[in-house]
Amino acid sequence: MVGPEIERLIQLLSRLPGLGPRSARRAALRLVERRETLLIPLGQAMAEAAAKVKTCSVCGNFDTIDPCAICSDPRRDTSQICVVEDVAGLWAMERTGCFRGRYAVLGGLLSALDGIGPEDLGIGALVERASDPVVREVILATPATVEGQTTAHYIADHLAPCQITVSGLAHGVPVGGELDHLDDGTITAALRARRAF
Repeated sequence: MVGPEIERLIQLLSRLPGLGPRSARRAALRLVERRETLLIPLGQAMAEAAAKVKTCSVCGNFDTIDPCAICSDPRRDTSQICVVEDVAGLWAMERTGCFRGRYAVLGGLLSALDGIGPEDLGIGALVERASDPVVREVILATPATVEGQTTAHYIADHLAPCQITVSGLAHGVPVGGELDHLDDGTITAALRARRAF
């Protein structure tokens, strides 16, 4: 029905979150119909992002500079580190504007079924960062899922020798909830009402 180039576009779009095969076909059709205003600029923006975006060597955020803009910002509070599952969680926290500290992006959660262990998440590097005398608190902002809470408990256990405050987001983040799917008010309230872990 369509050429191999359009079929490849549909297949790639269908891999994006929230886009199934039918939505991907509609998106591909819109892109091809508006190639001058959508497809070509999108392709250029994607090529530029692929060439320039890096993973921050300090926190794991995505940016075009390393260390990222958050880690490089002297106005950020270096005494607090907020631990998130992924960059989407970091972006959700930043969207609220209520946290002015630094971050640690795990890049996943502990999961025996998926073969993800502590060495895959950079927990050792987090403990090393938390050992710096300037750090006073680590906020565990992992999802309220079994894997998220397992990861949070594991990290809390390994941070115990650092003699710092280890807190988690307050209830308000629903069980099974992901930060990226919550509204700004819920995230702000949960961060402000955090508790000792």
